Amino acid sequence: MKNALSILALLFVFSLTGTDANAQILPTSMKITVLNSLGNPVKNAKVTIYETREDYEKEENAVAGPAFTDQKGRVTFKNLKEKRYFIQAVKDDMNNYGEGEQTDKLKKGKVNKFNIIIS
Repeated sequence: MKNALSILALLFVFSLTGTDANAQILPTSMKITVLNSLGNPVKNAKVTIYETREDYEKEENAVAGPAFTDQKGRVTFKNLKEKRYFIQAVKDDMNNYGEGEQTDKLKKGKVNKFNIIIS
Protein backbone atom coordinates (compact mmCIF):
# COMPACT_ATOMS: atom_id res chain seq x y z
CA MET A 1 0.00 0.00 0.00
CA LYS A 2 2.86 2.37 0.86
CA ASN A 3 4.47 1.73 -2.57
CA ALA A 4 1.19 2.43 -4.34
CA LEU A 5 0.84 5.75 -2.51
CA SER A 6 4.41 6.68 -3.44
CA ILE A 7 3.74 5.96 -7.10
CA LEU A 8 0.54 8.00 -7.04
CA ALA A 9 2.39 10.89 -5.39
CA LEU A 10 5.06 10.81 -8.12
CA LEU A 11 2.45 10.77 -10.88
CA PHE A 12 0.72 13.74 -9.25
CA VAL A 13 3.98 15.70 -9.09
CA PHE A 14 4.73 14.98 -12.76
CA SER A 15 1.24 16.11 -13.76
CA LEU A 16 1.82 19.46 -12.02
CA THR A 17 5.23 20.14 -13.54
CA GLY A 18 3.97 20.66 -17.09
CA THR A 19 5.13 19.54 -20.50
CA ASP A 20 8.86 20.15 -19.93
CA ALA A 21 8.98 17.31 -17.40
CA ASN A 22 7.09 15.06 -19.81
CA ALA A 23 9.53 15.94 -22.60
CA GLN A 24 12.39 14.76 -20.41
CA ILE A 25 10.67 11.42 -19.77
CA LEU A 26 9.33 10.67 -23.25
CA PRO A 27 11.74 9.95 -26.10
CA THR A 28 11.65 12.12 -29.18
CA SER A 29 10.25 9.88 -31.89
CA MET A 30 8.97 9.96 -35.44
CA LYS A 31 5.92 8.05 -36.68
CA ILE A 32 5.88 7.82 -40.46
CA THR A 33 2.89 6.67 -42.49
CA VAL A 34 3.70 5.65 -46.05
CA LEU A 35 0.85 6.14 -48.53
CA ASN A 36 0.52 5.51 -52.26
CA SER A 37 -0.62 8.21 -54.69
CA LEU A 38 -4.27 7.29 -53.99
CA GLY A 39 -3.79 7.80 -50.24
CA ASN A 40 -3.83 4.11 -49.35
CA PRO A 41 -1.37 2.77 -46.73
CA VAL A 42 1.59 0.84 -48.12
CA LYS A 43 2.62 -2.18 -46.04
CA ASN A 44 6.18 -3.52 -46.10
CA ALA A 45 7.65 -0.30 -47.47
CA LYS A 46 11.30 0.10 -46.50
CA VAL A 47 11.89 3.33 -44.58
CA THR A 48 15.29 4.78 -43.67
CA ILE A 49 16.13 8.16 -42.14
CA TYR A 50 19.25 10.26 -42.61
CA GLU A 51 20.62 13.45 -40.98
CA THR A 52 21.95 15.11 -44.14
CA ARG A 53 20.87 15.43 -47.76
CA GLU A 54 24.27 14.10 -48.83
CA ASP A 55 23.82 10.91 -46.77
CA TYR A 56 20.26 10.58 -48.09
CA GLU A 57 21.39 10.89 -51.72
CA LYS A 58 24.29 8.45 -51.22
CA GLU A 59 22.14 6.13 -49.05
CA GLU A 60 24.81 5.90 -46.36
CA ASN A 61 25.20 6.69 -42.64
CA ALA A 62 21.54 6.08 -41.81
CA VAL A 63 20.39 7.42 -38.44
CA ALA A 64 17.75 4.69 -38.20
CA GLY A 65 16.41 1.89 -40.34
CA PRO A 66 15.80 0.42 -42.59
CA ALA A 67 12.53 -0.59 -41.00
CA PHE A 68 9.41 -1.89 -42.71
CA THR A 69 5.92 -0.48 -42.44
CA ASP A 70 3.12 -2.44 -40.77
CA GLN A 71 -0.33 -3.30 -42.21
CA LYS A 72 -1.39 0.34 -41.79
CA GLY A 73 1.70 1.69 -43.55
CA ARG A 74 3.28 2.92 -40.31
CA VAL A 75 6.74 2.71 -38.82
CA THR A 76 8.13 4.45 -35.73
CA PHE A 77 11.68 5.52 -34.94
CA LYS A 78 12.56 6.42 -31.34
CA ASN A 79 15.30 8.25 -29.45
CA LEU A 80 15.94 10.86 -32.13
CA LYS A 81 17.50 14.29 -31.87
CA GLU A 82 15.45 17.48 -32.05
CA LYS A 83 16.29 18.33 -35.68
CA ARG A 84 15.23 17.84 -39.31
CA TYR A 85 15.70 14.50 -41.05
CA PHE A 86 15.60 13.13 -44.59
CA ILE A 87 13.27 10.17 -45.13
CA GLN A 88 13.64 7.52 -47.79
CA ALA A 89 10.62 5.29 -48.44
CA VAL A 90 10.73 2.53 -51.05
CA LYS A 91 8.39 -0.30 -52.08
CA ASP A 92 8.97 -2.20 -55.33
CA ASP A 93 9.16 0.49 -58.06
CA MET A 94 7.57 3.20 -55.87
CA ASN A 95 9.55 5.77 -53.87
CA ASN A 96 9.47 9.34 -52.56
CA TYR A 97 12.53 10.61 -54.43
CA GLY A 98 12.15 14.30 -55.19
CA GLU A 99 9.04 14.74 -53.00
CA GLY A 100 8.45 14.84 -49.26
CA GLU A 101 12.02 13.95 -48.40
CA GLN A 102 12.74 16.32 -45.50
CA THR A 103 10.84 16.60 -42.22
CA ASP A 104 10.16 19.66 -40.13
CA LYS A 105 12.31 20.00 -37.01
CA LEU A 106 11.22 17.34 -34.53
CA LYS A 107 9.70 18.48 -31.26
CA LYS A 108 11.50 17.15 -28.22
CA GLY A 109 9.66 14.53 -26.16
CA LYS A 110 6.88 14.17 -28.74
CA VAL A 111 5.74 11.62 -31.29
CA ASN A 112 6.30 13.64 -34.48
CA LYS A 113 4.01 12.38 -37.27
CA PHE A 114 4.67 12.55 -41.00
CA ASN A 115 2.91 11.17 -44.08
CA ILE A 116 5.12 10.16 -47.00
CA ILE A 117 3.64 9.63 -50.45
CA ILE A 118 5.38 7.17 -52.74
CA SER A 119 4.61 6.75 -56.43
